[in-house]
Amino acid sequence: MNIKTFSLILVMASFLAGAFVAVLDPVVVNWTWMGAILAVGAVGLWTYRRAHHQEASSGHRLSGNMQTLQSSLANVLANLEELCARKDELPVYEARFEIDRLFREDLDAFAEARESMVHVFGMQNYADVMSAFAAGERYINRVWSASTDGYRDEVHKYLLKARNQFNEANGLFLNLQSAAAKDTVSSAA
Repeated sequence: MNIKTFSLILVMASFLAGAFVAVLDPVVVNWTWMGAILAVGAVGLWTYRRAHHQEASSGHRLSGNMQTLQSSLANVLANLEELCARKDELPVYEARFEIDRLFREDLDAFAEARESMVHVFGMQNYADVMSAFAAGERYINRVWSASTDGYRDEVHKYLLKARNQFNEANGLFLNLQSAAAKDTVSSAA
């Protein structure tokens, strides 16, 4: 059993024990027991968060997640370029199926790995990339909705807007990645 699992079990056990102590006497709560139980739960929560932080910032995981982020952004961008190139041939009601087929896996992979950007690039740079990414994702969702409703002009409009946003997110990400690589090289020298 790893530390995270043990910590979660500790938090759940504390919750259940606190609930049990709270209902033992309908008038008075035994605050001595409740305080001890809350302290155990707080230790479990602190241990979980610490283990999660160590796991999320480990070099191996960061490296893998950065590769996932880069490939996901590149795939989304390539698929948007391809869809934009053939947008006039794409039946409006079929666009939503293309969205599901082409983007969901990469968008999910990016979302799963995004926390690593905080550790590598810092919070502000993470926010900048995620702002552009989130706008692009919203535009993709707008394409999906417009396709469902049969609005051809909106499908075309939001495909282009999504491409622009993902171009921005990809550019920011690549610049930050280059800067981080230069910092690593200069600090190693």
